[in-house]
Amino acid sequence: MLIQKSSEGTELSQVEERFRQVLLEAIDEGLLMLGENSRKAVYFHLQNMFSLKKEDVPDRPEVLVRGLEKIFGAGAKAIETWILKSLYQKLGAKYEEKKNSQFEDHLNDAREIIRSECHKKGVGLNGAPAGI
Repeated sequence: MLIQKSSEGTELSQVEERFRQVLLEAIDEGLLMLGENSRKAVYFHLQNMFSLKKEDVPDRPEVLVRGLEKIFGAGAKAIETWILKSLYQKLGAKYEEKKNSQFEDHLNDAREIIRSECHKKGVGLNGAPAGI
């Protein structure tokens, strides 16, 4: 699980909420590269084979990776890349493949981008001063 602790609880929960929202959208878009029916089939298999509901993926990304590998074999890496490219695009950042980096490493980097944006603006994601 990727949840990180912070003394800035409200800001952290806002960062996590934004991260979850953007990640779920990116996964949807990444899987859509396979076509609408295939995307639905992937979600169906993830739920039935791995007890992974779509809305739970941000809490269990390692299960998503395992599921994609089980369903698509070596092709899972391409799907992970589509998801990551979509995620980074939504964050206004450029996705760069890093040698020896795993899917979850990129998710942690994306979370940091969100946290950094929040701090740059000096406000929390809801418009309140950061840390409040």
